[in-house]
This record gives sequence, C-alpha cells and structure tokens, in this order.
Amino acid sequence: MSSNQSSYCILVLVSLLLLIGRGNSHEESGEWSCEPDPEARVEAEFKPAIVTVDGRGDDWKDVGGFEFSLLPALDPDQENEYKGGKMTVKALHDGHDVYFLLQVPGDYVYTKGENGKCPSVALMFQVGDEASYHNMGGCKESPDTCSNKTCKGHEVDIMHFSIGNAIPGRLYGGNPVDNREGTGGDRFGHLVDIYAWNPHCRYLDGISPSGNDSSAQNNWNGAWWHDSLKVQSGYVEADSPYTPSDQKGTYYFEFSRPLRTMDRLQQDVQFTIGQTGKIAVAFWYPIDGNPWHGSGHYSVSCDWLPFEITPGSTKLEKMSSGSSWDGASAFSLVLSVVAFCTSVFVGYWVSKNRSVPFTPMEMGRL
Repeated sequence: MSSNQSSYCILVLVSLLLLIGRGNSHEESGEWSCEPDPEARVEAEFKPAIVTVDGRGDDWKDVGGFEFSLLPALDPDQENEYKGGKMTVKALHDGHDVYFLLQVPGDYVYTKGENGKCPSVALMFQVGDEASYHNMGGCKESPDTCSNKTCKGHEVDIMHFSIGNAIPGRLYGGNPVDNREGTGGDRFGHLVDIYAWNPHCRYLDGISPSGNDSSAQNNWNGAWWHDSLKVQSGYVEADSPYTPSDQKGTYYFEFSRPLRTMDRLQQDVQFTIGQTGKIAVAFWYPIDGNPWHGSGHYSVSCDWLPFEITPGSTKLEKMSSGSSWDGASAFSLVLSVVAFCTSVFVGYWVSKNRSVPFTPMEMGRL
C-alpha cells in the first residue's frame, strides 16, 4: 500500500470514528412524543441563475424562506431553545441543481482544526419509504447486523458540514481527489455525504459493513460565511481565525447538489420536480466556548418537514395565460370601439344624404 493510500485510509477511519462518536445524535430513550408545526415546510421554487454558492446570502434576498425555532433534538422543549435566534431555511432550484441557504444568528466563534468549537450544520433526507426522522432511519439492527438487506427501506441521506478546516467563502464538498476514491468524503473541508439506517449504522457514501463500492461520489458543494467577515476578495488559511471572536452577526451556510445523482446503492435521495419529499435540518453551536457533542444539536422540527420542489412552468403558464387574456381583451375592446364609431359615422352620413332634395336634371331640347 502506498503512503498516499495509507494516508487516505487513516483519514477515512478518523472520519468514521468521528461519525460513530456522534452516533447517538438521534437516539432517544423512552417513548417519542412529537407535535410538529403543520404549517412548517421547505419549498424550492424554480429561480434559475440568481445565486452563487459562495456562502454569502445577499443574492437570496428575494427568495422566500421559513423561520424555525431551534430546539434540542433530544428534548424539544421551548425552554431550551437556542438563544441566538431562529434559523431561516431557504431553497430553490434551476431545473438541474437544488440550492439551500441556512442562516442563523450567532456570535462569531472559530477555532481552526477543532470542529467542536465551530458551528456545524446538517441536512437529512428520507430515502427509504420506512425511514423515520426519529432514530435516523429507525432500523432496529445493531452495528454488527445492519446492512442494506437487514435495514432495507430505512435509508436516510445526510449532508454534514463541519467548518473547523473550512475557509469562509471557499467551496467544499465533492472534489476530484475524494471522488476518485469512490466515497462521500471531503478531506479538505469536511462537507461530507453520508447515508444511515440508524445512529449506529452511519457511513460515508461508498463505504458499508459488507465492503466498499468505488462508484460512490460526494455530490454536494457548499460554503459558509459570517456577517463580521469583511474581506470580500477572499481569505486563505493563513488568515485564520479570519476575524475577532464574539462579534455579533449571522452565519450563512449555502449548499447545492444535482436534483438527480448517479447513485445506484440507495444512498442518495433523488429529487423530482413537482414532488414532495422529507427533510430535517440540524445545527451545532459551541455554547459558552464549550465544544458541542454529537447529541447536543438543535433541530428545526421534531419530525420530518415536507420538502417540495415546485415546477417552474406553473407560474410561467399563468403569466402567459394572463398576458394572452389581457392582449385579447384589449384588442376586442379596440375593435368594439372602432365598430361603434363606424356605425355612428355611417348612420350620420346616411341620414345627412337623405336630407338633400332630389333635383332632376333638365335636358335641353334638341
């Protein structure tokens, strides 16, 4: 085995250990009780060519979103709500890719190389028909027995972004180096593509208990930003921590992924325009400077949220139909006025001609 391959294997093992260490993030004891907001949802409208995935939220200002309270995932009690403020979730699509923006208020904290001392976010999607939000898919098998056969139907797809090694404004996620290895890893910024059956059976795409599959890819890209960052031309690693700590502001996490991927392992969610799926959003933050732990995250809901990808043609057809109706109506009105004026003029002309006496022409004698 080459040194590069060894290094890669070590990185993968470290990633897996980190994931396993966070494995209890959706494992709760006792009977689960949840009353989600029936109005809460995430909707991705068709809005092509308006956003750039750079972590900044300025180009999202005309995109509607939904505001969520952030409650502890294990104990969704209002008293324990995240004190920094509410998270706004926005989404859109351009017919090929789907885009997400998560914005959440929070004082600036960043410690290079220590993910637990930096904010972190995750998106989770239902893949299998039986996959529950509770217990991250809900398969009852143990790590020794879970597999794509014993947990079939419980698959969830997860994108997790830990920013401890990610430069603000730079793009992370899928890259040629990791994708060439056939996994959902990201050795540069830890924006990883994961699938799971339950909290104890969670793996990078392409890695499984029964063996690895080299066809997997990390299809996600993303970036992060904070209001207190002032250098617009771009940061480099040597600029860390990029701005002084504890400054007031808002964090922005921006992501994109193709609507459809080439996954053949049931590890990626497949989005379809006009259909509604299920999504969950998680947020970690180091409260009072203490590193967060895997089960200490906040969630926007205690159950799945509907995630709808609306077709762009619906609004365009309405606009087109409305424009056609307006044009036809205006043209009909003009014709009616012209016809009315013409009838009045003809009537007047006929009436006037009738009032002129008829004078026979006298013919001279020959």
